[in-house]
Amino acid sequence: MEAVPGVKVGYGRTFLALAGFMVAFFGARAFATAYPDTVVVNQGIHFHHFWYGLGMVVVAGWLGIASFHPSLNRLYATVFGLGGGLVGDEVGLLLTLGDYHSELTYVFFVGLVCVVVALVLVFRFGGELKADLEGVGRGEGVAHLGIVVGGLSALPFSVGAYPYGVTLAAAAGMAIVAVGLQVHRRSSPAAVLDDENHPAS
Repeated sequence: MEAVPGVKVGYGRTFLALAGFMVAFFGARAFATAYPDTVVVNQGIHFHHFWYGLGMVVVAGWLGIASFHPSLNRLYATVFGLGGGLVGDEVGLLLTLGDYHSELTYVFFVGLVCVVVALVLVFRFGGELKADLEGVGRGEGVAHLGIVVGGLSALPFSVGAYPYGVTLAAAAGMAIVAVGLQVHRRSSPAAVLDDENHPAS
């Protein structure tokens, strides 16, 4: 793939979005396989996790358009991928208007595409991928973990475990993201330079 002058290709963001998609897609699929007869209906409303995923895709896409900060855009890529995975897991249900288990063809297709694309990214664009991800520090890594935990909190909701889902989404996910971003800010070049110019007495 030839680079266009003046246009920076986000190989790292592509990889993070794909990784988030695979985690959410296969995680939701494994969950549905383990609990195939679990259906939650509350006050006539049937909860489907594709709504959760759709919300994540919309929010991450909008913020990604508005943001020019590299670390934030990487976080948005992870959120976008997780949301896409939750939507992708229910493609069969969406296409058949009710049959979640019509998945033999598309599971194989989506899984194969994910693996092939991941291998192409790693082996064909390994240098660019490494360079694009070098900016991911320890704090930002923890933030990505928090986003994954928060994104997968849709699964407890789907079995009616609302206290666990709320706790996982609000406490675990947001707390880890907050801690990760705080550590990332403290380890940023600007913060280090400020610490050097204003040492603690």
